[in-house]
Amino acid sequence: MVVGWRELVSLPEIGIASIPAKIDTGARTSALNARVIETFAQGDSMMVRFAALWDGQEQLCEAPVVDRRSVRSSNGEMQERFVIKTPLRIGRLTCKVEVTLADRSEMQFPMLVGRTALRRRMVVDSSHSWLQSPQAGV
Repeated sequence: MVVGWRELVSLPEIGIASIPAKIDTGARTSALNARVIETFAQGDSMMVRFAALWDGQEQLCEAPVVDRRSVRSSNGEMQERFVIKTPLRIGRLTCKVEVTLADRSEMQFPMLVGRTALRRRMVVDSSHSWLQSPQAGV
């Protein structure tokens, strides 16, 4: 599937639909603009409750934590981030991806889709936008 350098994506398992995302082959891991509210145990799983933020919207979400990693941010700073694994939908394709929760409030896009999510699934046409998101059209 060919995607543009920006697309509308959904994270249906955590209740997020049509969030603008930058498709970034320079980033290894995907990231979501989120404010972590709390972590808690549910059975044997560690869970995270967070507020996903975009376009003036705030969606309260919960997901199992699959990891906690040090990630180098766009300004070169190392940050400790929670990692969740959730289905990502772009166009008609849905695949499970790892997503870090980060403060992206200063960034243009509230979601970043990294190369690990793209691998063997999508090719990026950097000269186009919204190839799988026609409703977002210019």
